[in-house]
Amino acid sequence: MSKISIKDIALKANVSIATVSYVLNGTRNVRPETRRRVEAAIEEMNYKPNDIAKSLKRQHTNTVGVIAEDITVFNAPDIIDGINDFGDRHDLHILLVNLRLDKRIGRNFNDVAAYRKYAANAVSELLSKQVDGIIYIGVHTRDLTGLIDTEGKPIVYTYGYTKDDVSIQYNDEQASYEAMAYLISQGHSRIAIISGLMDSIPSRLRLNGYYRAVTEFQLPFDPLLIKMGDWERESGFRLAAELLAMPEPPTAILSMNDVMAVGVLQAAAAQGFKVPEDVSVMGFDNREFSDYLTPRITTMNLPLHEMGYQAIETLYQIINGKTSDTRLPPQCQLIERDSVAAPRTK
Repeated sequence: MSKISIKDIALKANVSIATVSYVLNGTRNVRPETRRRVEAAIEEMNYKPNDIAKSLKRQHTNTVGVIAEDITVFNAPDIIDGINDFGDRHDLHILLVNLRLDKRIGRNFNDVAAYRKYAANAVSELLSKQVDGIIYIGVHTRDLTGLIDTEGKPIVYTYGYTKDDVSIQYNDEQASYEAMAYLISQGHSRIAIISGLMDSIPSRLRLNGYYRAVTEFQLPFDPLLIKMGDWERESGFRLAAELLAMPEPPTAILSMNDVMAVGVLQAAAAQGFKVPEDVSVMGFDNREFSDYLTPRITTMNLPLHEMGYQAIETLYQIINGKTSDTRLPPQCQLIERDSVAAPRTK
């Protein structure tokens, strides 16, 4: 059976092709009687408009491409969900490409050439599908300037940034400062911190937040309370063991992610420290498992869904030539659970 065309509808309804087009696209007023004839013909012949062809005539496809560096990394699913949330509300089609960088090259992101080719292939694939714009989701926050060429298509980055394009980020320094302020409000003054890798932008920013809180709240500064980890549980265990073996151990330990915080809990248990009675433990990221441990980990929730939502909202405004609003960047949220309490009085 041949495909029904707009010409067939015009013949059936005894109107011009232009009139059928006006009814389909709502571009002009059509007399009610004529509209009814056209709509009846459309229903009787089960005509399905070619959405892609229609949108190309409007110079938009209502399609957004999303490039995720790796959808198995914890941040990606919620960001993508935020993108889909906005897309559903505005009838946008979302095309997702997963670069699988964590599996292909690990965390060796200093070798830009190793992942530039994967990103370039993804852009080429999306441009061939006539996307109106692209969202790029990084595995971790870093400078992505010069990574890809979108051939003039607008692009918005999240969980990564460039010097030339729009990026949607939360404030790592402020989130770390707020975590410290919370611990201080609970009565802690001897607070240790276990960082991630120091070539990581979030590590440096979160450490800045720690220093700012120590300064503003006039806490005694002890450089021995600052430990450099690597984001993994083992480093949390090893470094927490060192901290708890000090002659005057900290009353609270802030871990820069929940994975290392698990190691901190294990080190505390191994050395006979009760959490939170003897030492409070706080994480970062609000990973799902942090709510299922004993004790449940107090942590900072990353606004991942909102980052995705704002990223596509901003891209949508750019595509449609609208002035971007001045909304605040997504904000982290303190999640109070069981692993933090006031220090014991001596």
